[in-house]
Amino acid sequence: MLASYLTLAAILFCVGLYGVLAKRNAVVVLLSIELMLNAANVNLVAFSKYGVVPSLSGHMFALFSIAVGAAEAAVGIAILIALYRARGTVNVDDYDEMRG
Repeated sequence: MLASYLTLAAILFCVGLYGVLAKRNAVVVLLSIELMLNAANVNLVAFSKYGVVPSLSGHMFALFSIAVGAAEAAVGIAILIALYRARGTVNVDDYDEMRG
């Protein structure tokens, strides 16, 4: 049963990694990072449930990771909105300079 969770997490992580490396839209990149974070959460919960000593520690780490991910998404979207207002695009190739 652990193998199915690990397979799901690997698929989620690979889809997220593809989105981060191949896509140009900043919103898609942020969503792909969230997919990769969710893959790590699936691994935490799976190893917590099916590990050598089953406990709730993996669930607690996953909840903490979800809270950090929510904060990261809020800050990322806020930065993205500010960049869109300044430059008028969400294409990550246009954000290679720090000056406006």
